[in-house]
Amino acid sequence: MSNSTSNSTPAEHNPPNLRAEVDGLIAEGAFDLASRRLAQLWRRDPASATASFVTSRLEQLRDKTRDKLALTKFKLAILRSFTVEPIVPLLRAEAFAYGIDLEVHVGDFNTYVQDMLDSQSSLYRFAPNAVVLAVRTDQAAPELWRDFADLAPEVAQQAAERVVRGYEQWIGAFRKNSQATLIIHSLERPSTPSLGVLDDQSEAGQSGLIRQINRELLRIAAGFHGVYTLDYDALVARQGSEHWHDERKWLTARLPIAAGHLLQMAREWMRFIVPLSGRTAKVLVVDLDNTLWGGIIGEDGMNGIKVGPEYPGAAYQALQRALLDLSRKGILLAVCSKNNIDDAMEALEKHPGMLVRAKHFAALRINWTDKAQNLREIAQELNVGIDALAFLDDNPFEREQVRAALPEVTVIDLSHNDVPRNPLEYAAAVRNCAAFERLTLSSEDQQRTEMYAVQKQRAGAEQSFQSKEDFFRFLEQEAELEPVSDLTLARVAQLTQKTNQFNLTTRRYTEPQIAQMAKQPEWHIFSIRVRDRFGDHGLVGVAIAHDEGEQCEVDTFLLSCRVIGRTVETALLAHLAESAAQRGRKRLVGWFLPTKKNAPARDFYPQHGFERQETNGAGSLWTLDLKSSNLRCPDWIKLKITTDLKNGR
Repeated sequence: MSNSTSNSTPAEHNPPNLRAEVDGLIAEGAFDLASRRLAQLWRRDPASATASFVTSRLEQLRDKTRDKLALTKFKLAILRSFTVEPIVPLLRAEAFAYGIDLEVHVGDFNTYVQDMLDSQSSLYRFAPNAVVLAVRTDQAAPELWRDFADLAPEVAQQAAERVVRGYEQWIGAFRKNSQATLIIHSLERPSTPSLGVLDDQSEAGQSGLIRQINRELLRIAAGFHGVYTLDYDALVARQGSEHWHDERKWLTARLPIAAGHLLQMAREWMRFIVPLSGRTAKVLVVDLDNTLWGGIIGEDGMNGIKVGPEYPGAAYQALQRALLDLSRKGILLAVCSKNNIDDAMEALEKHPGMLVRAKHFAALRINWTDKAQNLREIAQELNVGIDALAFLDDNPFEREQVRAALPEVTVIDLSHNDVPRNPLEYAAAVRNCAAFERLTLSSEDQQRTEMYAVQKQRAGAEQSFQSKEDFFRFLEQEAELEPVSDLTLARVAQLTQKTNQFNLTTRRYTEPQIAQMAKQPEWHIFSIRVRDRFGDHGLVGVAIAHDEGEQCEVDTFLLSCRVIGRTVETALLAHLAESAAQRGRKRLVGWFLPTKKNAPARDFYPQHGFERQETNGAGSLWTLDLKSSNLRCPDWIKLKITTDLKNGR
């Protein structure tokens, strides 16, 4: 039910006052609150001047907190054929709002080829996590851009093929020199082709050949782990080519993008940076009244609410389509609404205009409880961190309450410059939120909602058993261990990037980094897939270890929240120990590196017979004597191990 609180912004939250408050909080030493207010300022006023203020105060906060803000560090290099420097502060401020401390290296103007080919270039010395290759068509394919009308058809085709070969060479060299993620801008088509409407009559025309190059870029990217394309041509088209470009700025400063669209460019890059940094949302929690449908169900009744194919109900159907698309990407949906449950459930189940139904939601909180408390309960029910939640509510009062009580939650703004958005914009607000972006899609992602429905059946069944051991035997769990392969590489990397709770070291790896480690004989990387009598959990765990002398060190050990506490973690660790002993190692060692989120893994090593060997400011090192250890896979888990793993790989 919508609250009648005014939509206006309190005076103390206006940008000038927020700036003053941030400086005051920094002076007082209230650094966490200063950080939250700084992010709030950026949301209120995402402009170039604000970006400069945000980045300067972020530097102060980093210095005063000795770099211990709750931010994810990420290094981005930009290789370019145009001026990007004015975009960088906007990009860093936007990253900060997503909880990312972004360090940016900008390559010299038009030196992108040399930077990629030279293994000693500043690009590789910077050691980025990701690289953006932002090249304009007039630089990558000058003949096709400027001289197309003068080219014979076969010469134009040859020019297009040369461009493709060039990209293939650069990308191949880059992958030999770096395991960083590479994001390639597609080439923009001219808004007014050389031959006018005649150009559209053939794929051999100017636009057609550029489309051909872009298709080839997709093919090249698919041939490498961790290489993606950014559809720059589509981005320009969405904003409107004539509005996107600033010819005067291009000629005088080599800045082709109009000032009003620099933020759009930064946000497009963020759609890649957020999932690469692991700052994604796993659950979208939505309000009902005036959010999922128009009107208030308790006052208007089921026949009075607005949702359907015609305006104004079409706006809410568009939002529901966006929610279903998120669900297909593995993002769970939940409801948090102040309402009478019978009224709300009747609309969810029976209204003919509804596209989403109760079955699409992994958790429901329809009551009169404070929404922040409901969000805590939803996170607990779904066994995810608070920071894994995103919140969508038309009411600015509810949004601000959640921001204040749960700053870790991603709150989606349904207002602009403090003016409520038209419901027609709700779907776009969801689709444009970078926290929902995914760069890979596993079978587990596609089945996540169904998996959580089955999880409720497991939880219900557990209540009928007097002992956990009896319940574990009832589950008839089967676990399959297999070495990382091309089929599982993306999922393995994904788990390292987004698993927070049961993760002993929380080290993040990209697909290329995992693939590179797997090629080295001293490294052992494998996954665990679990199923039971209720269904398949999918690929839920990863272990990465490497041999060094007489010991095997656990680099990464993680498990999805879906199977924590079912002794699958013991089965996984037991195999690590057994396989290390078979390779002649005497000790299994591993670090526990504590974070704000991995408390569930804190006692894992001592509970399994490890002894503390060392403690420092980062964490504690634990060791297990493999000769005296009696660590075994629980007998209620049927463990299947592939032949290669039995031989130590």
